[in-house]
Amino acid sequence: MAWSLPAHSADVDVAVVFAVDFSSSIDPDIARLQREGHAAALTSPEIIAAITRNYLGCIGIAYFEWSSAGRSRIVLPWTRICSLKDAEAAASVIDDKGDTGSSRGGRGRTSVSSAIDMGSLLLDQFPGQAVRKVIDISSNGENNDGLPVQSSRLRAVAKGYTINAIAIPTKGETPDLASYFADAVIGGPQAFVVALKDSGDYAAALRRKLVTEISMAIDPTASAGAP
Repeated sequence: MAWSLPAHSADVDVAVVFAVDFSSSIDPDIARLQREGHAAALTSPEIIAAITRNYLGCIGIAYFEWSSAGRSRIVLPWTRICSLKDAEAAASVIDDKGDTGSSRGGRGRTSVSSAIDMGSLLLDQFPGQAVRKVIDISSNGENNDGLPVQSSRLRAVAKGYTINAIAIPTKGETPDLASYFADAVIGGPQAFVVALKDSGDYAAALRRKLVTEISMAIDPTASAGAP
């Protein structure tokens, strides 16, 4: 999971872990939205502009998929994005190796708590310095497996990490997933939830979400005591 770069070369404005649901409730259509949505967002002009106008002009990303407690798969280990070329290379890995939603049987339940714990572990292992560290949860369900999600949230927030979420609508059901994420999942500085009216809005919503997260990074040389 570690880069070959020396630590000082790995410093970024923000380090983001994409924690993407691939439990049995994720069908091929939703899997494609998540996979292609992340790939498209990373290479969009808005994201590249947000990255390059920041203090260091680079972000770090990792992408993993999760389902039941203890079940996860790293698709993209920590990767530094400083240019469109970097973003295209990372997007290609996500698009090629990300979940397709096929063979859904036996994938397990939905452990959002384990997703937070795994995201937190990856942020612990980030090979450099980051002004902000963010776990991005993408899911269409509530925590129904593993530890209580609130405990995992508290541990991550105590480390200074931010947990954001994007709530994917579920066919045939209308649970207020965004409210659940707001109450039980997100946490840390400037945490927020993106609620989708329709799953087709995923790519655009994810792009706006990532622009916001990148733009929240600040100049680390700025005075912390300034009004």
